[in-house]
Amino acid sequence: MKGIFVTGTDTDVGKTVIASGIAGVLRDRGVNVGVFKPMLSGIERDDSKSDTYLLKQLSQTPLTLEEITPFQFEAALAPGIAQQIEETNVTLENILQHWNKIKHSHEFFVVEGAGGISVPLGKGFLVSDVIKSLGLPVLVVARPGLGTINHTFLTVQYAKSQGLNVVGIVINGMSEKQGLAEKTSPRVIEEMCKVKVLGITPRVEEISIHSFKQLVNDTIEIDQFLK
Repeated sequence: MKGIFVTGTDTDVGKTVIASGIAGVLRDRGVNVGVFKPMLSGIERDDSKSDTYLLKQLSQTPLTLEEITPFQFEAALAPGIAQQIEETNVTLENILQHWNKIKHSHEFFVVEGAGGISVPLGKGFLVSDVIKSLGLPVLVVARPGLGTINHTFLTVQYAKSQGLNVVGIVINGMSEKQGLAEKTSPRVIEEMCKVKVLGITPRVEEISIHSFKQLVNDTIEIDQFLK
């Protein structure tokens, strides 16, 4: 089983746009693709705007919403914090148990994290610990504006310090009228991180299967991590 783990430099950087778009493009190319997002906060799985719902729609996997996202929490917080409020305790082992049930159902998996790479998912473990346990290479999604160099560099350096393989960076949500920071940051990010920027994607106004797939197909070098 091959795959990619999509993480971000922060929350709301567009991980789901990129992850679901990748899944949709791969499916259109004939790849048997599945999706997995272990935890979801602040929205229900079956809400048409939820990450889980969009991942399922784009991949068209037969996996159920519950199989794609086994754990959901009401509070719009980091899952580890939401669990404290709801007095639950999901462990890394719990996540891996669900993963082991589905990982052989597809030949390629697009897995999406929650927030950034160091977000606490439960007592004593972070998003990075899940990535390490799944053994998947990492695609980092970053913002385009001022500050993204620092956020992206720190994310990539931390990932490398954990022994993770960062295969690329996507700078997502570029505006039509680019400021000086937006124009110069991709080159600097590549130089500092020693990781290729595989795509610079424009801001998406329309949430639809077609727009997400077109975005990824037109702007991201997908073949780089299919290898």
